[in-house]
Amino acid sequence: MSSESLGDEELEGVRRRKISELQRAMGEEQKTERVRKELQSQKDSLLREILTPEARQRLTNIKIVRPEFAEALELQLIQLAQKGRLKIPLSDEQLKDTLRRLQSQRRDITIRRI
Repeated sequence: MSSESLGDEELEGVRRRKISELQRAMGEEQKTERVRKELQSQKDSLLREILTPEARQRLTNIKIVRPEFAEALELQLIQLAQKGRLKIPLSDEQLKDTLRRLQSQRRDITIRRI
């Protein structure tokens, strides 16, 4: 065997391993995406039970502007409902009251020049 053919064989082996690794990684990504979609579907279903259509629309609008805040609020609402500490369905007015209370708890930070 020449050194050139051995190098080609080694190179082909490396290529095969890389392709195999990439395929495995893609499979894991697809599985993760399926699980994420399934969890999102379950969360959406629970929110349909917890919130009136108007309240869901308000939450959707909040999600557009402040996605992290909306995500935390959704999880908090689900937890409260599961513990029985939330009147179901939560109306838009009740959601607005909750948002006002959360807003008043938030501290305003101002920066002053010295």
